[in-house]
Amino acid sequence: MVEETNKDQSTEQKILAAAKAVFMEQGMAGARMQDIADRAGINKALLHYYFRSKDKLFEMIFQEAVMKFLPRVNMLFEADVPLFDKIKGFVDSYITMMMDNPFLPLFVLNEVHKSPEDFIMKIWGGRTPPIMEFAAQVEREIGLGHIRPIKPVQLMLNMVSMCIFPFVGRPIIKGIFKIEHDQFMQLMEERKTLVADFVINSIRL
Repeated sequence: MVEETNKDQSTEQKILAAAKAVFMEQGMAGARMQDIADRAGINKALLHYYFRSKDKLFEMIFQEAVMKFLPRVNMLFEADVPLFDKIKGFVDSYITMMMDNPFLPLFVLNEVHKSPEDFIMKIWGGRTPPIMEFAAQVEREIGLGHIRPIKPVQLMLNMVSMCIFPFVGRPIIKGIFKIEHDQFMQLMEERKTLVADFVINSIRL
């Protein structure tokens, strides 16, 4: 029984790794279940035994990525650390998640447009994300004269949009600048520092 369970887990992980690679290469829309089965080295019937549809498979990969990302960000926002360190940590974590799962942004946009309430519930399970702690810290820093006045929501939007846009516009960016996947990923690695510095310098006195 234990051996059978381990085999099931091994096959499932092999499928998830294959699916992630196919989604990364072809996107959600372009990926086919047959491509995933071929990459995993199994037949399509076995793939459907573990995952009934491409959507179910993609959702599991999405949940896995979110469950790695959210606890880290939640702890960061709640931690007693300087604001600039939080900005650097958030940008690093966000871009790292996108680099590991560059197909996620478009999926997220589609899900949000379909039903914002359901999507928020799916991610946070009814719990309010600790964004208000971050907002309160921004307001305190402004009050103390440590940073330029800015609405916390605008600061957050600056951080998120600068992290996510290159991944949403990835095909266009790669096409215009004639760069391959590895070159794109190197640019994103550089953005971890570049974006954080840009945001911090925009509010630094």
